[in-house]
Order: sequence, then structure tokens, then C-alpha cells
Amino acid sequence: MTAEEFEEFYAHAVRRLTGQLYVMLGDLHEAQDVVQEAFVKGWSRRGKLAADGAPEAWIRTVAWRLAARRRQVRRRTEQAWQRHGGAPPVSAPDPGSVVLVQALKDLSPQQRRTVTLHYVCDLSVERIARETGLSTGTVKTHLSRGRAALAGRLGDLHAQETHGA
Repeated sequence: MTAEEFEEFYAHAVRRLTGQLYVMLGDLHEAQDVVQEAFVKGWSRRGKLAADGAPEAWIRTVAWRLAARRRQVRRRTEQAWQRHGGAPPVSAPDPGSVVLVQALKDLSPQQRRTVTLHYVCDLSVERIARETGLSTGTVKTHLSRGRAALAGRLGDLHAQETHGA
């Protein structure tokens, strides 16, 4: 199966397979995740998939096995937490965090990552450059533009909250 044929197979089968796994699992997000992961695994085996003659069955089987493996991991994790007194309680995020996350969504993915690494993870510009593979100048540019965008966006959100909008 060529790359083009695989892409065509994906386009025709992904919705059907996701629907089938959704019915099997009862969880749409889980179905979407395992079907996508199965297609990723299938990409490297696309030659064998074509030779087998049942690529959809292979994807469905792999997705089912991935879901089963995830359930096992969750069950073991829950059992471990129970043996050790349960998971610590998690409180809801404070309103300021919710507003910040909402404002960060308006940034480009690279600006969001850079701003988060600098202000949340407390990494230096040089460390961010090493971790992301960007030059220090590019990191500084992302930080500057990200701060400017956030200042405007956070100001807008604050005004909406104080005026009841």
C-alpha cells in the first residue's frame, strides 16, 4: 500500500472505525485515541496491511488491544492508589489559572510553549533555546510577542469579568 493509498484508506475508514470502537468501549475520546494510535502503527506496516487484505480489521484489532492495555494500566494504577490510601484530592483550578489558560490559547503554539516554559516552568531563555532547538533571539521574540498578546487578551478578559459580560 503506497502512502497515497494509505491516506485514502484512512480517509474512508477512520470515522467508521471510530464509531465501531466507540460502541465497543462506550467512550468516544478513548475510541478516537486508540483508532488514531492504531493508524499510526499501521502506517509503518502499510505494505503488510495491503498484503493481508484486511487493513480495516487489523486497525480495529490493534485499536481494541490498545484500549484493553490502557484499561489494564488504569486498573493497576487504581489498585496501587487504593493500597496506598487513595489518590490525593485535586482541587479545581483557581479562576486566575482558568483565565490564563484561556488567554494562552490565543497565542501560536510556539509562543504558548515558550511563555509557559519561561513563566510557569521558570526556565531561562538559554535553557528554553536548548530544549526547543530555537535560537535565543527567537525565544526572546516569542516571549516579547507572547507577553504583548497576553497583556491585551488578559486586559480584555479582566474588563469582561468586571463589567459582567
